[in-house]
Amino acid sequence: MGSCNPMMEALEEEKLIAAARLILRELESNKKLSTEAVRILEDLGARLAAMAKISETGDKEEDGDEELSDMKGRVDSIRDKVMTWEVGQSMIWDSGPDEAKEYLQAVDEVRRLIERLEGLNPSKNSEEHEVLRKANDVLQTSMARIEEEFKHMLVHNRQNFEPERFSFRSTEDDGLDDSSRFSFGDDLGDDSIQRDSISRGSEVFIMDLVNPSVIPDLKNIAKLMFDSNYNKECSQAFISVRKDALDDCLYILEVEKTSIEDVLKMEWATLNSKIRRWTKALKVFVRIYLASEKSLCEQIFGQSESVASFCFAESSKASILQLLNFAEAIAVGTHQPEKLLRILDMYEVLVDLTPDIESFYPDEYGSYLRTEFQDVLTRVGDCVTSTFLDFKNAVGSNVSNAAFPGGGIHHLTRYVMNYIRTLIEYSYSLNTLLKDHGEDQDQDSSSSLDTNPAFEDDNINENSSLSPMGRHFRSLMLILESNLEEKSRLYREEALRHLFLMNNIHYMAEKVKGSELRTVLGDNWIRKHNWKFQQHAMSYERSTWSSILNLLRDEGLYHSGNSGSGSISKTLLKDRLQGFYTAFEEIYKSQTGWSIPNSQLCEDLRISMSLKVIQAYRTFVGRHANNISEKYIRYSADDLENYLLDLFEGSPRSLHSFHRK
Repeated sequence: MGSCNPMMEALEEEKLIAAARLILRELESNKKLSTEAVRILEDLGARLAAMAKISETGDKEEDGDEELSDMKGRVDSIRDKVMTWEVGQSMIWDSGPDEAKEYLQAVDEVRRLIERLEGLNPSKNSEEHEVLRKANDVLQTSMARIEEEFKHMLVHNRQNFEPERFSFRSTEDDGLDDSSRFSFGDDLGDDSIQRDSISRGSEVFIMDLVNPSVIPDLKNIAKLMFDSNYNKECSQAFISVRKDALDDCLYILEVEKTSIEDVLKMEWATLNSKIRRWTKALKVFVRIYLASEKSLCEQIFGQSESVASFCFAESSKASILQLLNFAEAIAVGTHQPEKLLRILDMYEVLVDLTPDIESFYPDEYGSYLRTEFQDVLTRVGDCVTSTFLDFKNAVGSNVSNAAFPGGGIHHLTRYVMNYIRTLIEYSYSLNTLLKDHGEDQDQDSSSSLDTNPAFEDDNINENSSLSPMGRHFRSLMLILESNLEEKSRLYREEALRHLFLMNNIHYMAEKVKGSELRTVLGDNWIRKHNWKFQQHAMSYERSTWSSILNLLRDEGLYHSGNSGSGSISKTLLKDRLQGFYTAFEEIYKSQTGWSIPNSQLCEDLRISMSLKVIQAYRTFVGRHANNISEKYIRYSADDLENYLLDLFEGSPRSLHSFHRK
């Protein structure tokens, strides 16, 4: 009986198929169906569709159960592998590339299984949901592990930074003099103020901050963590490690963490050393270390430009701000003149690195650092301007309580001239910073100092074409001259007053003529000051020798009539001669202690005096040789000429021991 049922079912199925074919033939031949026929056929179609759906659902349920079982097995297998590594103490990537590759593939498989399970939208109490929970637990454990591996590789594969390969170390101990060793107005040598040698190139140097052999592994880990939605954890792991690495870089560059308060309390010698180190370290840090750090970020997070930018900005932020905080502390400090060159160095390196900062931080992630960098640059620039203007005021207000010994070149003159000669090297920066701080165009021609009217038109023309720095330098020269004029009034002797001004104005003119200051102040300025010191030289000669030379004139020597007629008064002649000797000896005694530091100027003045004094003496003695007893001739003309050579040596001497009785 049981065997008949299949046969009967087969016969019934054949009849059903035959009926279906008949219906199809009828439908092909009969294009027009009645309403009743259409209704019956529609009902037949609906029944067949329902039967097919029931059959398909049954098949799917069988396949779904099998697939879920397979996924559960894979999750359990991967969990076992993951937990095996959790028990061990060694790092996965230290065990070789095959083990690391297998681990990553397993974790990636869990990630894909989670995506498939989530696509089923399982209900909370379903078996699918339980498998999904286990898979997420495995993924979480493995993400924590590969994050640890990621950090371990970054730390233990760091390449040593070798600063000796780059010329950045400060020359603070190389024995060169610089302005930091002096206070305002100290007696400085002609080459005592020098700027640091800092290259102005724009090149960057990319070095491998991490061993290149592990970059592919780091990149694979980062990709897997981002694909698994652990992008925050991956980014923070990278940032924390690289932030510490950049801190170590600053330590290697000898840049210490100091607060603004600490900087403001520092002695200038210490602060100067730190500024010099900072200036050179900043350039190395940006051009080498930051450039290399950005390259590292792009290698590891190359799949996402925004992620690379974010990680770079965050990892470098603390170090950049540490460097900028030091510059800000300098900018808010006191505006001492000796700081100006160092602050200009800081300003110029900040200007020089601005394009680098803008290219390194082009998007919103780096906007804060771009803004901070620009703000500090502005504040340092303002500090330069204020310090220079304060320097001018300090020159004008520099007061002396006693006359400068010997009438030589005053410390202030040396300081100012050597100072501005060095400032020429910062002409671009100073022209930029001083352009909004104009000077009175007519101040040079309105000076109360002696001037030649012939120069006035030239002054006006040159002032109109001067750069901002040139106008300020001219103003500074005028302030210095006015101060020297005040200092000259401290001398009791008029001759020494003129000698002092001659020496100092000649020094100023020579400093300008022999340097780039000539192109800034102009040839007319030099001609004008050459004329000035020559006027003071002539005034010195008049005030020193005019009254003495009058003793060698014939007027008043004769009893009656003009010179050359009448009888001569031998007594008056002897008195005149003795008066000349006495006056000459007094001049010798005082003016051997005076000083003319410039040898050529000293020689020129001695020649001029010799032409006037010795020639007048020789003529006087020769004319009256018959009326003057030999015993009254103390010195020959050659003696006096030799004695004139002793003048201006800075060491007082006396002629009394050489008197002939």
